[in-house]
Amino acid sequence: MSDDGTMTLAELRRRIQTGERLPRATLAALESDPRAGARELGRLLARRRRAERAETRRLDGLLVYERAARAEGLAVLCGVDEAGMAPLAGPVVAAAAILPEGMRPRGLDDSKKLDAPTRERLAAEIKDGAIAWAVGLATPEEIDRVNIYHAGLLAMRRAVLALAVRPDLLLVDARRIPGVDVPQRPIVHGDALSLSIAAASVLAKTHRDALMQELDLAHPEYGFARHKGYPTREHLAALARVGASSVHRRSFAPVRAVLGLGPGQRELFPRAAP
Repeated sequence: MSDDGTMTLAELRRRIQTGERLPRATLAALESDPRAGARELGRLLARRRRAERAETRRLDGLLVYERAARAEGLAVLCGVDEAGMAPLAGPVVAAAAILPEGMRPRGLDDSKKLDAPTRERLAAEIKDGAIAWAVGLATPEEIDRVNIYHAGLLAMRRAVLALAVRPDLLLVDARRIPGVDVPQRPIVHGDALSLSIAAASVLAKTHRDALMQELDLAHPEYGFARHKGYPTREHLAALARVGASSVHRRSFAPVRAVLGLGPGQRELFPRAAP
C-alpha cells in the first residue's frame, strides 16, 4: 500500500491472484492506466472475472434437478453417491449430503474429475456448510456376501439413515436405494449433473481415500495409499508376490485367481482379522 492509501501494483497482483474481490472501478482504472504493468493487471483481472462468470454459469447448470424439485415444494434435498466399486480391496463408501439452497462451492464437480487437494478443500467446505451430511460403508466381507452392486446400495442406505435431518427427496446417482422411506429420483451420471450428488461424491471419495491410507499402515506391502485398492499394475504385482490380505475382496476375479479359487469355490480357511 502506498503512502496515499492506494494499492501498489504488486499488492493488486497479489489480491487478483488470490481471488480477492475488488471494487468494480478497479478494472476500469487499470485498463486506462498509462503504465504497461497496470494494463497487464487489468487484462489479468478481466480474465479472472470472465472465469468467475463461467464458473457461476457452470454451477447454475448443476442445479437443474434441484430447482425442479423445489418447484414441486420439496425443500430438503439430499444427494447420494458412492465411491470404491471397482477396487480389489477395502470397503465401498457412500455419502449423503444436504446442501442449503444458496450453497455453491466453487470448483465442485464429479469427484473423479478433481485432483486430491481440490477434493479435500471441497470436502471441508461441504462439511462446514451443509445442513447435514453422513457416510456409510459396506465391508469387504459384505461385498463378497451380497456382491458389489448390492453392497453399494447397502452403503448408500446406511449413509441416508445416518443423516441427522430427514430429507424430502433423495437425488441418487443412477440408482434407487431399497429400504429407505424417502422419495427418490435416480439420475444417470448424476455426479456430473447435480450439485447435491457431486457434493456426496466428493465426501464419499475423500472418506474412502482416508480409510485406504489407514489400511496402508496395516498392509504397507500393497501400496494402498497410492492406488487406493484399484487394480493398478503395482497392486496386481503385489498381489502376485504377497497374496491376498484380509481386506481384499474375494469375489473379485484377480483376488480369486491369486487364491486359486475357481467358480463357486470358497477358501478352506477364513480370512484373518484386518
